[in-house]
Formats: sequence, C-alpha cells, structure tokens
Amino acid sequence: MTTPDDHRNLPDVQKDAQAWVRKLTSGHVSEWEAQAFARWRDADSLHLTAFQEAARQWRLLESVSGSVLNTSAEAARYHRKTLHRPQLGRRAFLGTAIGGAAAAGIAAYSPLGMWPSAEQWDADYSTAVGEQRAVSLDDRVAIVMNTRTSLRRVTEQGQMVGMVLREGEAAVEVSGNGQPFRIEAGLGRVIAEVASFEVKYLDGRTCVTCLHGQVSVEHPAGRRRLQARQLTVYDSRTVSDIAATVPENISPWRQGELVFKQTLLPAVVEEINRYRPGHVVLMGEALRAKTVTAHIKIAEIETALLQIQHTFDLNVRSFPAGLLVLS
Repeated sequence: MTTPDDHRNLPDVQKDAQAWVRKLTSGHVSEWEAQAFARWRDADSLHLTAFQEAARQWRLLESVSGSVLNTSAEAARYHRKTLHRPQLGRRAFLGTAIGGAAAAGIAAYSPLGMWPSAEQWDADYSTAVGEQRAVSLDDRVAIVMNTRTSLRRVTEQGQMVGMVLREGEAAVEVSGNGQPFRIEAGLGRVIAEVASFEVKYLDGRTCVTCLHGQVSVEHPAGRRRLQARQLTVYDSRTVSDIAATVPENISPWRQGELVFKQTLLPAVVEEINRYRPGHVVLMGEALRAKTVTAHIKIAEIETALLQIQHTFDLNVRSFPAGLLVLS
C-alpha cells in the first residue's frame, strides 16, 4: 500500500503501518480493504510489529487527547466529523483482528494529523507535510500545490475538464484555448479560461484569489466575478462580497515564506502545523489573545517555533511523533 506520508525518513514498513492505522480508524473501511490489511499484516512478522508500534505511539498521546479537543479547533472539528461516520462493519472488523492489546490502544479518530489525511486516499495528486509540487496537466493548465494538498481529476466524456480540491491550497495558471477549466472546492467552484488564481480550502472554508485575468466563482448562495487582485471567501452557507487584496500578500508560500501581521497566536500555530511533521498544540486561554507579526521561512519552521517559545515565555512538552504542547 502506498500513501503520502509526513515522515520521509521512516522505513517504508513504518510508513505503511502508520497509513494502515489512519485508514482503520477513519470509519471508512470496506471488507476488501480489511482483507487487504490482513494480507499485508500476515505477509511479514515485521508488518505486525510495525503496526503495533504505530498503535503504541497513539496510546502514548491519549493522555493529552482530551485537552487537545478542548484547545484545538482543528482537532474538535475532526472529532465531530468522525462521530458521524459509519463504523467499521462487524465482518470487516473481524477480518482485521490484530490482537486485543494492540487494537485496544487505537483511538476512534486521529485528530493530530499524525497519519495521512483521509482526503488523500482517493486523490490523483497530493503533497505531504512541507512539500510543494508542480503539476502540468497539458499545454494550457499548470498547477502548483502547497503543503498537505489533495487534488482529484474531473472528467467528462473522457476528457479532463477540471480538478476537485479535496483539501489544501493550489495556484492555478490557465493559458486558455477556448475551453474553461474549473476547480471545485467545497460547495463552490472556480471557472477560468485565461487567468492565474489561487484557491485555499481548509476546514470547510474556501478563499479564491484572482491574480491575473478574471475568474468566475459559482456557489449556491451566489456568483462572483473576480478581476486581478480581488478575492472572495465562501463556506457551506454563504459567499462573501468581493474584496481587494494587498499585492505583497499574494502567494508568500510560493516564495517559501509565511507572513503574519498582528495574527492571533492560535492561527499562527495552526498554520505552522500545515508545514511541520507532527503537531503543535497551544494550551492556555491567556495565550489565545496574543498576536504575532513575522515573516517566517518555511525551511526554518523549528527556529520560528523556538522564537515563539522565547517571545511568550512558553513551557514546552514533547511527545512521540513530533507532538509539542505549548503552555
């Protein structure tokens, strides 16, 4: 089994074990997938050992999981979504039996982003943590994918007409040949013939920014026509009015930077988590009102975290799998 993985330095068997933990706890497991897991598990004794170790790492995180749900909006949203997912069927569950001790330690959800995202499983293109990827679809469409981004092709009558942005952030360049190209994200979609634009879809909220040319944003709540240096934001219910963008704030991630201007500390930590293996959790109500103004090099995320720790005099606790708790 091959899936995107955040931990590029791990042996393949550990990557597969982590991916299987993520899959088996996702709530979306068919009997065929359960049988595939059983075959993988039985193929080599190292597979079962690696899977048990992946489960053990999660057990070590259980002591802080309750606090995470109370302090991390991302974790809470994931938890609520998971509670409404169908559970693994009895026959499929029996087919994945791995022994009581290992199975008992696996939580029903994985809110800390330690395993590959569920959205990546059926993606045609995806990026791991901290990875950026350029995709050239044909002579007229080029896409740059940011970290933790998943795209799936959309075809009509055998011809690709667009992409579904399952999660993440992408910059799209459409040179045009008379045929429109679309990016679907959430309940809306962006349609362009000759344009450069960016789409960011995270936690049910989509931001569309037109860089050059013009694009149409279609949503059940309305339609917006964006010109260069304009943006709109929508979620499952509403779409915003058109707003102007500040030129120097366009695409900082494409220059390898994260830019924050009087940004609340929880939002800064949440953004850092998209680029860093593991997860950083901020605890303490007093810290949630703190703000950060900074230009952070993506390649120097760990240094930026140290600066944040010193600036706000934070205590740091380290856990397995790259989990940091700041308080």
